[in-house]
Amino acid sequence: MINRTALFALSALAAPLLAACTTAGAAPGVIAGTSWSFVLIDGQKPVSSRAALTINAKSLAADAGCNGMGSDLTIEPGRLITGPIISTQMYCDGVMAQEKAVSALLGASPQYRVDDDTLTLTAPGHSAKLARKR
Repeated sequence: MINRTALFALSALAAPLLAACTTAGAAPGVIAGTSWSFVLIDGQKPVSSRAALTINAKSLAADAGCNGMGSDLTIEPGRLITGPIISTQMYCDGVMAQEKAVSALLGASPQYRVDDDTLTLTAPGHSAKLARKR
């Protein structure tokens, strides 16, 4: 026979733990499956109007105006954990500095914050502000 007092105490302990797991897992869902346009890259307007980022549940893809780049991705609350950033290697005059900055930012597993339709990415030495694509 199960002791009801022990069962109640156990369920009282388990409920907050399960709620914490649900709360922690809910934040990444806000950003998975979204597409964004770069508004600022290291404080400067993008050189190309094509500059964009797409975040999927397990990968990301970016374009700063010339080369495509991407990575495997693990989304944690407040942080994008990336694998190595892979990229095409074409030379594009006037875009390369921002492409290197975006690649370094994404490759550093940046912190992220979503405020309505604005995504902010930050990592040591680099940052970006993006607007949600509709």
